[in-house]
Amino acid sequence: MTRTGKNTAPEGRLDGKTVIVLGGSSGIGYAVAEYALAEGAHVVIGSRHAGRIEAAVTALGSNAEGHALDLADEHAIEAFFNAIGSFDHLVFTAGDSLRLGEVAATDLSQARRAFDIRYWGALAAVKYGAPHIVAGGSIVLTTGVAALRPRSGWAFGASVCGAMEALTRALAVELAPLRVNAVSPGLIATNLWQDMSEEDRQAMYEQAGKHFPVGRVGEARDVAAAYLFLMESGFATGQTYVVDGGAVLV
Repeated sequence: MTRTGKNTAPEGRLDGKTVIVLGGSSGIGYAVAEYALAEGAHVVIGSRHAGRIEAAVTALGSNAEGHALDLADEHAIEAFFNAIGSFDHLVFTAGDSLRLGEVAATDLSQARRAFDIRYWGALAAVKYGAPHIVAGGSIVLTTGVAALRPRSGWAFGASVCGAMEALTRALAVELAPLRVNAVSPGLIATNLWQDMSEEDRQAMYEQAGKHFPVGRVGEARDVAAAYLFLMESGFATGQTYVVDGGAVLV
């Protein structure tokens, strides 16, 4: 679709919109930022890694800005949104490296930390961000297919994902007509797995990919398009969009 008149340029789906991506300095969040920029948005990324933010903004270009933000600090999140002011779409993709292991061998104090960013950080972002979202805007959160197809050792990961799906539905009702949705990625090759050795990580990708219907694990850009769809679709709310290469089928 193009604007009318001479010397027309392609019209992006997010022209004139401001999109905030918390967790946007790497992985899926960075890919979402790239997609949003390509569709004409002004993008604001935030994460706690100042160096990573600086590098990401440099790579993304002049229509992006970044802020170092501790997503475990409620007051910092409140101050961030007060400083940003009005915007159109909030995307939350932030999360620490995944901790896997059997319940019997798990330190529960560490297990509780799995919720700090992925659940409580997301909830704080919604609490303080939602009042600044303009009419027609949206929130897109992030969960994971562990809520649908947990594996052995995934009790805490599945718990977080299940909580995020329930939160998405509840917020869609409470915040209506503001739309709230979530994306549920499958196994994606990102830095979430950075605590594993390179050898173990690649072995995991190869082994898992053999069993998925699409024949491989996902890349960040495979998932990022789902966030764009949920931002743009004015009739989608309370939904969890699964992008997993068919993993829940096998």
